[in-house]
Amino acid sequence: MQSGKILFAEQDGNYVLKFVGDVRLTLCSTLDQFLEQMLHNEGFKTVIIDLTETEGIDSTSLGLLAKISVKMKQQHQLRPTIVSTNDDISRILLSMGFDKVFILIKEAVQQETQLKELSVMQASEEQVRSKVLDAHRTLMELNEHNRESFRDLVRSLESD
Repeated sequence: MQSGKILFAEQDGNYVLKFVGDVRLTLCSTLDQFLEQMLHNEGFKTVIIDLTETEGIDSTSLGLLAKISVKMKQQHQLRPTIVSTNDDISRILLSMGFDKVFILIKEAVQQETQLKELSVMQASEEQVRSKVLDAHRTLMELNEHNRESFRDLVRSLESD
């Protein structure tokens, strides 16, 4: 598996985020900072998250994606779109209940826009722990299955 990277493009408030390779918690601070900037952009309209080249994705990254959906619903009454052509990734999304908070598309979308890579942000161990905890709390809010799945992890992180 190739190590992960996140590509992005923006045009007129319309964003594309493309996850490539194995996207893990090492990118959580980078992704979280970008999401905050994106969602606070006054011209923000929507985001498409392209997972067609994603080989693996961890629960922290999924929690940050869930955060996009929660914030978009609160701020814009919209659901973001996820494109996934990989059956394994799609199965993970469905198991997390993402079909209830995202528009899921199984066909690749043509992209005319040139994507740029997000620069990886270095974060302290405490900052990463905080992002991991926040991401898993967000996942737990989506449904009972996630609450059960991540309860012990969240308790452990809270007690550290």
